[in-house]
Amino acid sequence: MAVLNETIELALAHYSKETAAQFEADVFSFIGGIRPEYLSIFRAHMENLAGQPAKADNLAFFIHTPGGVAEVVEKMVDIIRQHYQEVWFVVPDMAMSAGTILCMSGDKIYMDYSSALGPIDPQIPNGDGQLVPALGYLDHVDRMIEKSAAGTLTDAEFAILQNQDLATLRRYEQARDLSISLLKDWLVKYKFKDWNEHSSSGDKVTDDEKSQRAEEIAHALSNHNKWHSHGRMIGIKTLTNDLRLRIEDYTDNDELKSVIRKYSDLMLDCVQSRRLDHLFHTGKYVASNKSGT
Repeated sequence: MAVLNETIELALAHYSKETAAQFEADVFSFIGGIRPEYLSIFRAHMENLAGQPAKADNLAFFIHTPGGVAEVVEKMVDIIRQHYQEVWFVVPDMAMSAGTILCMSGDKIYMDYSSALGPIDPQIPNGDGQLVPALGYLDHVDRMIEKSAAGTLTDAEFAILQNQDLATLRRYEQARDLSISLLKDWLVKYKFKDWNEHSSSGDKVTDDEKSQRAEEIAHALSNHNKWHSHGRMIGIKTLTNDLRLRIEDYTDNDELKSVIRKYSDLMLDCVQSRRLDHLFHTGKYVASNKSGT
């Protein structure tokens, strides 16, 4: 097993180096949920990467995540931006919910035809430590309130509504509002910073237009009635055509796609075969944790 682990880690280091050469940037990879307990190790490995003698100005950040906590995303962005001028998020498979919010803090987002982002449905830890999607919960409560106002609320629904914890509902509302606010701010500050003229007319893009577009994207991604599911996978065509969000599409770039997939697929295989809870990889440094430990 030790020999196998060493072989895998050497292969990951090789693929990471290939990827860094393709992007002409440092490479940092993260697989797992975005949770508070990972912040200190995330910071340590980001500092290790940024402290190397041949540090690049730019960062290619590989991400595969089902989502997590919006407040953690905010701190991750603070840590990343402390060390790198340009940040490019690479999504070989999926970056859902809080992962989507994180990607919106990037100057560029790289995806191919099979990649997916998700609705920005923030997750809140419940009493058991499990992450609960907030938007579906709030949407269900809103519907019951509307039925109550219309006089069509059933006795069973009344009992459910009566038992709601107002403090918990407020936490869900705050998480939703924070997610929208972060996404709007980061789109304008990073993603739209080089959007200077309209492609159709050539007219100059104003700051108000950038803010308006960011707000449209934020509200579209947080519209639970539009996506119907916390786990809905939003592909590159929907992102570019419906949300009018610029994505760097590497579908037809065979060389780049090959390098990205060799690296990301091996990391995923490593996580699944070893039953890891999460994995960080920076070329030289590997940090992981067994599921349930």
